[in-house]
Amino acid sequence: MSNGIPVTVQKATEELRKYRYGLKIMSGGFTLSGGEPLMQHRFAVKLFTAAKQMGIHTALDTNGYWGYQLTDEDLEKIDLVLLDIKTWDPDRHRQLTGVDVGPVLTFAQRLANRHRPIWLRFVLVPGLTDDRNDIAHIADFAAGLENVERVDVLPFHQMGRHKWKALGLKYELENVEPPSEEQVERAVAQFQSVGLVAY
Repeated sequence: MSNGIPVTVQKATEELRKYRYGLKIMSGGFTLSGGEPLMQHRFAVKLFTAAKQMGIHTALDTNGYWGYQLTDEDLEKIDLVLLDIKTWDPDRHRQLTGVDVGPVLTFAQRLANRHRPIWLRFVLVPGLTDDRNDIAHIADFAAGLENVERVDVLPFHQMGRHKWKALGLKYELENVEPPSEEQVERAVAQFQSVGLVAY
């Protein structure tokens, strides 16, 4: 959906085709994000297929939970996966996302087995995802995959707060402050300590 108007694969492909030469010249690509794009995995795969046919680099921004829906052939159409791992602790992950962390980790391992590059994205939220032991587990897991090209530690911010209010929904993170620079640097250092490139 775009501004309430359904987007078809054909319309999206036509739009992508307009930019294909510029993307190639600038070494750019097509990134599909969301929400969660794999909730509409067939649509996503069709877009990736079209992009690959045009010679455009493809990237998927996902939490990986629905990765099991993608076949091995589908994965070949995705050049890079931007994978969000929220937390290692199963109970905390369920509390934060409403789903188990197991399928996320299974998808990450599957990507590693198929040598599909990952950029790991870790959102640092004080009081929720900043436990050092938890971060250490994620770092060890990521280092063991051997296909994680980089880790982006993303400091939590309040820029999306207005969206919740506009939808009339209760915003659970209303009183959460962004992490300090020191907290961010400490998390980055944890990923770097196991040999990962982290920012």
